Amino acid sequence: MIPCVVIGEPTELACFRVCSPIYASTPLSGLGAARQGGRFNRPGQEALYLSLDEATALAEYRQDNPWLRPGTICTFFASGLKVADFRAGFDSDLWPPIWADYAVDWRAEWFAKSTEPPTWYMADDVVAFGLDGILFPSQTRSGGLNLVVYRSSMRPTHQLRVYDPDGALPRLG
Repeated sequence: MIPCVVIGEPTELACFRVCSPIYASTPLSGLGAARQGGRFNRPGQEALYLSLDEATALAEYRQDNPWLRPGTICTFFASGLKVADFRAGFDSDLWPPIWADYAVDWRAEWFAKSTEPPTWYMADDVVAFGLDGILFPSQTRSGGLNLVVYRSSMRPTHQLRVYDPDGALPRLG
């Protein structure tokens, strides 16, 4: 059994993400992560990565690049998502052994070695248990927390929505 929590109840949880201009018209889409894969998603698996504070969102967007690329910071609201609660990190009494490798450099595993990173198997576990995502510590900002949401573009607005009261984000079509 995977420890889990329902986030955004009784009130919505505010989350943040810096959207690349190419995806600003589809902020709920996790298709960018699906294109090459991500820390907790395989190629072809839609996953939207959010942060629980603005500073972590900016650090995640920047990653290890010393220069800041263009982007639009967006606020998202999540509610009623049942997620694996990995905030405290690995505990052998709570998690399957493969979760001990959550901090592995997934890019080095996949792009340099052509080996599937263990974090993809963690995502498989979460989806197999019927959970909506993973709440996990940031590796780019000490103390920061992130949330990955699977099937983000198919979520109803009461579960996941972007805050855009003035319609400032570009629209497709």
